[in-house]
Amino acid sequence: MKIVIVGGVAGGMSAATRARRLDEHADITVYEQGPYVSFANCGLPYFVGGVIPERDALLLQTPESLWNRFRIDVRVKSRVVAIDPGKKTVTVLNLVTEESTTDSYDALILSPGASPKTPGIPGIERALQLRDVPDATAIKVAAQKLDAKTVVILGAGFIGIEIAENLHARGLDVTIVQSGQTVLPGFDPEMIEPFQATLESNGIQLELNATATAIGGDSVTLSTGRELPADIVVSSIGVQADNVLAVSTGLRLAESGAIWVDENQRTSDPHIFAVGDAAEKTNFLTGDGQPIWLANLANRHGRLVADVVAGDGASARPSIGTGIIGAFGMVAAFTGLTEKHAIKEGIPHSIAHLHPGSHAGYYPGSHRIDIKVLFEPVTGRLLGAQAVGRDGADKRIDVIATAIYAGLTVRDLMNLELAYAPQFGSAKDAVNQVGYVGDNMLAGNTDTVQWHELAEEMAGGAVLIDVRTERENEAGAIPGSVCIPVDSLREYLEKNSADFDGKRVIVHCQVGQRGHTATQILRAHGVNVANLDGGWLTWSAGQRALGHAV
Repeated sequence: MKIVIVGGVAGGMSAATRARRLDEHADITVYEQGPYVSFANCGLPYFVGGVIPERDALLLQTPESLWNRFRIDVRVKSRVVAIDPGKKTVTVLNLVTEESTTDSYDALILSPGASPKTPGIPGIERALQLRDVPDATAIKVAAQKLDAKTVVILGAGFIGIEIAENLHARGLDVTIVQSGQTVLPGFDPEMIEPFQATLESNGIQLELNATATAIGGDSVTLSTGRELPADIVVSSIGVQADNVLAVSTGLRLAESGAIWVDENQRTSDPHIFAVGDAAEKTNFLTGDGQPIWLANLANRHGRLVADVVAGDGASARPSIGTGIIGAFGMVAAFTGLTEKHAIKEGIPHSIAHLHPGSHAGYYPGSHRIDIKVLFEPVTGRLLGAQAVGRDGADKRIDVIATAIYAGLTVRDLMNLELAYAPQFGSAKDAVNQVGYVGDNMLAGNTDTVQWHELAEEMAGGAVLIDVRTERENEAGAIPGSVCIPVDSLREYLEKNSADFDGKRVIVHCQVGQRGHTATQILRAHGVNVANLDGGWLTWSAGQRALGHAV
């Protein structure tokens, strides 16, 4: 068996090493156009910032180590420029000698990854990008120049945020230019607002609802008319599947532009496979194809392809899509569908916002976690979740991602037995609390209103009651609300029950818990009442995300 792999790093090298473990006698060759075949690309921003001080720490394997252990023939600085499916050969250009050679294959595995998008604006050639180790070295060298003081980063996705934090750590003044109204647009706006606020409080300047229109010798001009000083410019507006070889070979592409693959990662040519960021994924929750840029999927699918080539009928499981990012001590994580995605796909969904502590409140060091969960309105099947906070967001998202994979409902979260001690969690863990809230909603015990629905409700005549204390209300109140603390609500009803006759009433507290209690009291008195989901914290975060003063 002759196996040729185009591209190394996660997908290509997982396929290569797994293929060797399955077949000691296979002839395995890897062609990598860069100087390094196996490196930790997710660690590149932290090499720029000096968190990872040595470049060699990013280099996981070398051609020599791969030959010594696995007898894999790795050719770096070698670009596959053409594929002949009929002859089952590839044409390889040596980027050092500029000589071309031809190699044959029985199975060809494409793992070219994703390439950065490049905006077509004047001066863009001055912008640096981050895809591999040489790119990271170039940014680090630029940041180390004595006269470099300012940097403008185009795009506020994962790479843009991580580069911003690391260049800020090197002492540069950092501005991020983002076309949307919030950073990290893959999150819902009210969820990412605390993360965004953390960036700003740590000195990252944000230019939102703006794009770059030109890059000068020491500046960047924005669509808003502003001109920003920029000793360094980094472009990170997104990536796209590297499909150049697939297009020239005539392989089928997915609608997204990624390489179409079946459940075995096989392309439209039965002898050619594709893995990693270049290959289309299938969404676990919608069944639709979509690009998902995750290193764990590249590793998993690389391993799977080796199994398929070896004769195992392995099939790729659809992807849930789970990710996480941290900056300045704040963490934002997601799994499955966001509200924006569910609306776009027309998927019915219910929503619950919670703001529990990362561990027992009486034990020092507990921090608030903002959690949002989507689930099916009738069955309660979990659809997605987001979590933002300084501690504990990662493990809650991992638990919910596992629950989605297992097909659990939001009610099942009530019964999960999770590790508990005061310094690690609560007797009613944040995940369990999600289950309790979801159970109340599915049982019809609580009607809820989302933060972005409140204005329309009030315009239609709904009465808004703030059931927090008067002191909390004075510290910040939703315009048009009336403060009736929950502990005084029964007494108020005894004297003024007629106030709510025939009216729609919405109650809110700080996070939703007291609002739920108030809802039950009012319901027992025949009031048409709903709870503002997530309370003041969710509503105010949503307002700030939209640029409104609170």
